[in-house]
Amino acid sequence: MDALAQVSQISQISARVLQLQSLVSGPPRSTAAVASSSASTTAAAGSASSTAFSDVLARELAATSSSAASSSPTASSGAPSSTGTLGANRVPTDLAAYGNGRIPDSALAPVGNTGTRMWAPAAAALTRLIAAAKADGVTIGVTETYRPYDEQVQLATTKGLYSQGGVAAKPGTSEHGWAIAADLQLNGAAQAWMQRNAPSYGFQADVPGESWHWGYHPAG
Repeated sequence: MDALAQVSQISQISARVLQLQSLVSGPPRSTAAVASSSASTTAAAGSASSTAFSDVLARELAATSSSAASSSPTASSGAPSSTGTLGANRVPTDLAAYGNGRIPDSALAPVGNTGTRMWAPAAAALTRLIAAAKADGVTIGVTETYRPYDEQVQLATTKGLYSQGGVAAKPGTSEHGWAIAADLQLNGAAQAWMQRNAPSYGFQADVPGESWHWGYHPAG
């Protein structure tokens, strides 16, 4: 093959290589086209980011609403929610569902033969306490236990509120209204017996200056 033929063949090969490169990489784009494409990509990314943020926000709000709904107390159906569990104010949660001074008869029980009634667990505990004291030769009398709301209002009217120098709790806040407190008749021996033994039955002298007032607050 002469030199001229070799040069011609090399030129053809070079042209074919350039053609293949063009097919693979596509036609060259102008600077404006590249910029436009970049802007479009950025806008799309921004839109996607905005959409993603909106989705996350919506999910967070939904989760918060769901959490709030699950932690909110349900409306009372009149039935106890969890017997014996004490709430923030040491009030059994089943009583809190009824309301202070509005405890139904079904939740009350007699305290022995004293003619008084308390929340059933408290009544049973006080009945046992009185029997134990009697076995030790100590007499404990009961003067008052559960106090309905209307009676709380009447007592506050006639004897005045604690905050005004009287001897009555604000209506709707008395332990008597929860049926977990008893006013007792106690002589010196009975008072000493109560100090030693009452906590074993869940009772505490929890009103300063009222040695006769004992509230039912069992541990646990």
